[in-house]
Amino acid sequence: MEQAAEALRVFLVRNVFTPVSGFTFPAWMSLLRRHRFRIAPRYWPRAAFVTLNSIATSVQGAREAREFQARIRDVRIKPPIFVLGHWRSGTTHLHNLLSLDPQFAYPNFYQVTNPHIFLTTEARAKSAKAFKLLSPKTRLIDNMEANLDSPMEDEVALAVLTGLSPILDVVFPRAGFPCDKYLTLRNVPEGELARWREGLLLFMKKLTLANDRRIVLKSPPHTCRVKLLLELFPEASFIHIHRNPYVVFKSYMRSIRIMQEMMQLQWPDNSGLERRVIEQYRVMHDAFLEERSLVPRERFFELPYEALEKDPVLQIRSIYRHFNLPGFDALEPSLNSYLGTIRHYQKSELSDLSPELKNRISVAWGRYFEEWGYPA
Repeated sequence: MEQAAEALRVFLVRNVFTPVSGFTFPAWMSLLRRHRFRIAPRYWPRAAFVTLNSIATSVQGAREAREFQARIRDVRIKPPIFVLGHWRSGTTHLHNLLSLDPQFAYPNFYQVTNPHIFLTTEARAKSAKAFKLLSPKTRLIDNMEANLDSPMEDEVALAVLTGLSPILDVVFPRAGFPCDKYLTLRNVPEGELARWREGLLLFMKKLTLANDRRIVLKSPPHTCRVKLLLELFPEASFIHIHRNPYVVFKSYMRSIRIMQEMMQLQWPDNSGLERRVIEQYRVMHDAFLEERSLVPRERFFELPYEALEKDPVLQIRSIYRHFNLPGFDALEPSLNSYLGTIRHYQKSELSDLSPELKNRISVAWGRYFEEWGYPA
């Protein structure tokens, strides 16, 4: 019986549920119209789930907006901490470690997938059997343990709240990547930029209302939005983590295909995927290197993933010292306990790069190998 229930859960998570299911009905219909309702038959169940969920979200979201409108308007956001870094650079591991400290809050899986309604539905939803069926037990990308309370990327919430996120290109991969421009958010119309700002501020205010603590956020696209984030949160702090670019490339290529399985509504054409990943990495890091100097030194910290992997306690202690954060001694037992639970975690096997591809990467990313001291 338990095996059958687990098989059903895995089927629903892989074939019906999608992280970007929290749209309102008008926003979802707008997105479908933009893509001319071109959904592969294989993914009709997923599209039906999002449609039904969007109707419920619209009704509950309107109630939540009415109930919390005044409180959301008046809430004051504490200076956030942004964890920056390309996908598969160690941002999740670092975010998980920082989130162990009770002085911080973080967006969890339920909140980022249901940003319109989590203030009024989270407690009830977490106890519902239907949500337990759809709740992940591991991150499908890397098999790390996960649940509805796990720290998650706020980019998912921004995609749902604004419709302006590069991750939506994973949902409709046949559209020619129209959302690439939302990676840096440079050169987008002012109306769209205003909508994105409003979406992030709304989400942050709701998180603050729910927790009343300083929020630690992790979203790889924020790596190339430092200037914009400083305009919204002038007192914010930033932690950038980097990793050997060859390893990032291999791991990210694998994770993209898993993300596609979780989110897509069309069959993708991955013939140009390597080229797109190389270009996306370049665009992200060129913007980051241009804007990082805008952050005062006392509010910027950078570390290699390799150092975090070797001695995570030492690296977290260094972060606390740099930002003059209190509470590390109280946090250290929790760090050691958590690290003990993941001690036997096995990384996914990554295939070797061909000499031709490795040369393309070293040429295109030579600046970044040099910047962070990795051998090309």
